[in-house]
Amino acid sequence: MKAGIISAGIGQRLAQEGISVPKPLVTVGGEPMIARVIHAAARLKATSVACIVNDLHPEVSDYLRSRSWPVPLELIVKTTASSLESLFTIAPLLDKEPFLLFTVDSIFPFEALERFSKEAAGMGDAAGVLALTTHVDDEKPLWAGCDPCNRLIALGEKARPTPYVTAGFYFFKPRVFEAMKTAQERRLGALRHFLSLLVESGYPIYGVPVGKTVDVDTPEDIRKAEAYLKEIGEVKNA
Repeated sequence: MKAGIISAGIGQRLAQEGISVPKPLVTVGGEPMIARVIHAAARLKATSVACIVNDLHPEVSDYLRSRSWPVPLELIVKTTASSLESLFTIAPLLDKEPFLLFTVDSIFPFEALERFSKEAAGMGDAAGVLALTTHVDDEKPLWAGCDPCNRLIALGEKARPTPYVTAGFYFFKPRVFEAMKTAQERRLGALRHFLSLLVESGYPIYGVPVGKTVDVDTPEDIRKAEAYLKEIGEVKNA
């Protein structure tokens, strides 16, 4: 199993509120968020990590290249217009075996990720599995509706009422990239739109509840994430 990290956004809301550090390098739980994700992937014994970062903040790529990581890191430096373009950019590095996909700003307990990974890998017919949470603390949550077998039947506003939103990490098999051409033809502009396309096109996409996660977009989110990791005992060197 491989892993991919989407980390090419510019972190505009953090910058607007006075955080000068590039978003992937914001420290949460004792280490930069991007390092936390890489170490999580390594603990799950990912064979490699494909990571995309933008070229507007060279300190991020410098940081990644200057350190030794416990898993092979394949780095692409490119500023993309959307999370979906970022995914499609690293797709050639992920199209040979199942992979976990992370957004860099999702803060989750490692134990929850481990359980999710095992459960998702055991879903034989699944083309993809989305981690879901009932902790809704995002300006634009992606609502997710499932049938009694946990197969996704709708995403976004059409999924409501539902208690679940996506949690920021995913499991996919490479065949989801078969829908890439359709997504490009429709000029889809975000990862959430691609996920909706997969569901609407009949791909077997499932949801797995993982408990509380925190999405970091503002300085207040950083404080919430720090408090959460202290609460569950996942602060590095604590």
